[in-house]
Amino acid sequence: LNNYVLSSLTRKRQYIGKAWYQKQIEIPKKWEGKSLMLNLERVLWKSTVFVNGEEVGSRESLIGNHQYELSNLKAGENTISILIDNSDFYPDINVIGDRYPVKVNQEMAHAYTNHTQIKWNGILGDISIRPVSQKIFKSVEVYPDTKTGILNIEVATDSSTSKPISVEVLDSEGASVFSESISEYSEEENKIQFQFSVEGALEEWDEFNPQLYTVQVGTEEKKITKTFGYRSLSHDGGELTLNDHRIFLRGNLECVIFPLTGRPPMQKEEWLDLYQKAKAYGLNHFRFHSWCPPEAAFAAADEIGMYLQVELPHWSLKVGEDEKTWQFLESEADKIIADYGHHPSFLFMSMGNELEGNFDLLNNLVSELKEKDTRHLYATTSFSFQQPVGTRPEPEDEFFVTQWTDKGWIRGQGVFNEYSPNFETDYTANSRNIEVPLISHEIGQYSVYPDINEIEDYTGVLKPSNFIAVKEDLEKKNLLSLAPDFTKASGKLAAMLYKEEIERALKTPSFDGFQLLQLQDFPGQGTALVGLLNAFWESKGAISAEEFSKFNSPLVPLARFEKAIYKSGEQFKAELEVANFYKELKDQKLVASLTNNKGEVITEEVIENLDLSIGNNTALGTLEFPVEVENAEEWQLKISLEGTEFENSWPVWVYPEEIVKPESDVYVTASFTEADQLLKQGKKVLLNPALDDLNGVEGRFVPVFWSPVHFPDQPGTMGLLIDTEHKALENFPTQEYTQWQWWDLCKQSKSIILDDISVKPIVRVIDNFVTNHSMGNLFEVKVGEGKLLFSSIDILSNLQNRPAAQQLHNSLIQYMNSDQFTPQQEVNFEDLQKATKN
Repeated sequence: LNNYVLSSLTRKRQYIGKAWYQKQIEIPKKWEGKSLMLNLERVLWKSTVFVNGEEVGSRESLIGNHQYELSNLKAGENTISILIDNSDFYPDINVIGDRYPVKVNQEMAHAYTNHTQIKWNGILGDISIRPVSQKIFKSVEVYPDTKTGILNIEVATDSSTSKPISVEVLDSEGASVFSESISEYSEEENKIQFQFSVEGALEEWDEFNPQLYTVQVGTEEKKITKTFGYRSLSHDGGELTLNDHRIFLRGNLECVIFPLTGRPPMQKEEWLDLYQKAKAYGLNHFRFHSWCPPEAAFAAADEIGMYLQVELPHWSLKVGEDEKTWQFLESEADKIIADYGHHPSFLFMSMGNELEGNFDLLNNLVSELKEKDTRHLYATTSFSFQQPVGTRPEPEDEFFVTQWTDKGWIRGQGVFNEYSPNFETDYTANSRNIEVPLISHEIGQYSVYPDINEIEDYTGVLKPSNFIAVKEDLEKKNLLSLAPDFTKASGKLAAMLYKEEIERALKTPSFDGFQLLQLQDFPGQGTALVGLLNAFWESKGAISAEEFSKFNSPLVPLARFEKAIYKSGEQFKAELEVANFYKELKDQKLVASLTNNKGEVITEEVIENLDLSIGNNTALGTLEFPVEVENAEEWQLKISLEGTEFENSWPVWVYPEEIVKPESDVYVTASFTEADQLLKQGKKVLLNPALDDLNGVEGRFVPVFWSPVHFPDQPGTMGLLIDTEHKALENFPTQEYTQWQWWDLCKQSKSIILDDISVKPIVRVIDNFVTNHSMGNLFEVKVGEGKLLFSSIDILSNLQNRPAAQQLHNSLIQYMNSDQFTPQQEVNFEDLQKATKN
């Protein structure tokens, strides 16, 4: 498949350059001679305004409004002309260099890109002309301190006044909760500062109680208002606190993924809808990757209780090399603070994504922003590959976003494929030395197979040429009917990995949050389908909001246990704990149970009179049970907080100890030659060649990272699709998708390409959507008068130490020992050998 087609969604129409917009407007007589303000809420990205043919000026901003004071409009008809230029003006906005292997669509700063936000050319949101009122008070800002109960209010003035100034705070219903009149005050540099004690009068703003207030400041003739939340943010002692209570960020990235419009919504209702969907999945945090959203996004987040991180509009590997670019970014930073700084939802600001270059400049900018606005926490970058920046905070950082420290990984990438499944591990060893709030960077990135049914949803400005190309390739290879199963099975695997990612973060006391990349797909930058939801925030069928929020919520019951598989004679042991970032809870009852495959509770532990503090409540109790089974089963460990919606669960597999022996008419071999001879004699043969003798793709447990287009050189499979109805697996409990018990089996395997032989695998390997091979590692065929069961999973070596391999071996031998082993598909052994033998 063509990498360019697969690199992103396709613009149906594109125009980069200068575009003119013109409108005749009628100015009323009462406005004549008055100063008027033209407001253009969001522009991509340079505007130049002309009034009646005369140029007024130009503005540049990717993050906020362009405003022009118009003084030469006459009463009656006037012509307003606006020139918009969406060209790339600054060289250091986007990634430059050779970090990524594919040189397609490398403009990746999401404020200016053609991936999901397109390089639209025009004006969004509010477009208006209003008279500029002659006001005394220019602006008002509120700086709450919930620890002391103080409101610090700062008023910027256009001219001095000697009149009494009233200050009133109104709640969301318009009722007055605080008011005071001040007759004596000092004014310095056109600023007046007030300080009031409001202890006990205002409710604190947070995700659970997004209470908003309006401050109204002025004289009887002139007043100014501003919405605010009574909250204060801190990082004292390296812990992230809001209103003096620890919080934990359950975050998601937003990369301007709006595939119908190709641009961000400008209405609050649209953002409320998005945040409500995110809240249903347990999220409380959004990071805006290399861009800053419009006013509507902040207003909606204020109202619903969502914590936001914004960033400067660039993704540069050469920070500071171009002076004009840096000046532009400095002005954008000031504008973000000025335009959006009052929003309580605006908690964090980073200077950009994965920046490299001059960190002295970045530290200086952070230092300046701290002085200008203390209501937020600041960081020089959201992770960096530059060393040693990526492994430890910069001097000015008030929070640290990273994927590793100098001690190692603090996310599952680089971990889950290399180390056998265990559920005791957290990231403490690699994170305890970080002395500011620590947030794991872009966790997940487990690719899910494209949902072909999504194609019909693209009714807007973007065409899913990438999805269409995959569909056409599947049709050509007679695999299209399997596409929905590929999507579901790969999605189930991704959901399982996301669960363990999140739980390890929650188990780490030194963590302050994580940021997913991401809950929804990013169908740009190589078609990165890493979401459990599609780009429209619709489910792919992998996991429901209710299921996901069981392990991603303000309070999550957790368990630490050694492994996923236990053999008869071993002891199952789970240590119980609760991550609580909800509120202090007294006299609770925690119930832990182990259920067998019949749904019967086989053991239960009840912990009563439990007080749960904010943070990590560890070592709450132990659930133990001896494993004694004659047949393989899948058990379920469940922990719940009685009387609440908070519960969590995990599958555990238990296997008998013995190895099943083949009957006299069943032959097991690793030799192609011996298998050929036995099949010619009409025998039943299990052929399990050594991995080095097989021609196939290296076995891998985790799916493709990010995108097989963007990173083409990685091992490229996307999990298993398993025929659970097949009798060969009757004694190997499994769902139709990859689960933890398949880890060793996937690692000790080769995925065989079956394009040239007509075989329906019992265990199919889902290929990546670039190559779309028919692949498998377990299938049965009839060869002449013989019957063959072929496994490219190693189920012969070191079985005493590989319980899943032993149990799969047992299940296959039991199947072959029975009269149910009757393969129907016929294959010539030479053709089979050609397809499988190295």
